Amino acid sequence: MENEKLADLRIDHVPQTLREIAVERMRAAIVSGYFPSGRRLVERNLVEQLGVSRSVIREAIRYLEAEGLVEVLPRSGPVVATLDWERARQIYDIRLRLEAAAAADCARLADDAARGRLAEALRQLEQAFESADPQVLYDATTRFYQEIFTSAGHHVAWDIVHRLNGRISRLRALTLASTDRRVSGQARMRRIAEAILAREPEAAEQAVREHLTEAAHIARQLLEKAEGAKVRDVS
Repeated sequence: MENEKLADLRIDHVPQTLREIAVERMRAAIVSGYFPSGRRLVERNLVEQLGVSRSVIREAIRYLEAEGLVEVLPRSGPVVATLDWERARQIYDIRLRLEAAAAADCARLADDAARGRLAEALRQLEQAFESADPQVLYDATTRFYQEIFTSAGHHVAWDIVHRLNGRISRLRALTLASTDRRVSGQARMRRIAEAILAREPEAAEQAVREHLTEAAHIARQLLEKAEGAKVRDVS
């Protein structure tokens, strides 16, 4: 009887804290480029912009620093982390190795329930691409890849990728805005899901490789161009 009463007290849906909301808003601003690389994150300004306390802003900055979206410089304080090709190259290399293996194993191992969840995640992802809200796309993309990794049993690999999610999202926003793609990012991700759902591991792995190879090529062009422009401005 006592256990039943305790069960009634369970909180199924925990409301977002102010820190979580602040993190989401600041992450979206960084991912979208509203807060560009190198921009100083001044507490006073952020307090006014977000309408929260300094302590909430400090917590959010620490959280985003752990995601690699913010770095604290000795004299400048917290700034938006630099997004350059060398860092991006390493992220794409990690993604290619981990995502290709996860997609192939997901195609081999996922049961009907997992395939149903992936199909639903794909549906939500395609809806998110039509949304102008970067947080909606961030959440839908995270769920899509989480389904692939967890259904494949690659839980440690997912933990690694999840830690990179903020930086991955910055790169995704950069490449999705490009007009140089032969095939859209949305179509590439659909191909990955379709190969998994068809139980074709080799095709799933190849779809990942094509998706990330093209995205990395576009990111390199854009980032090296931006880096070259900065050098010219300084000189």
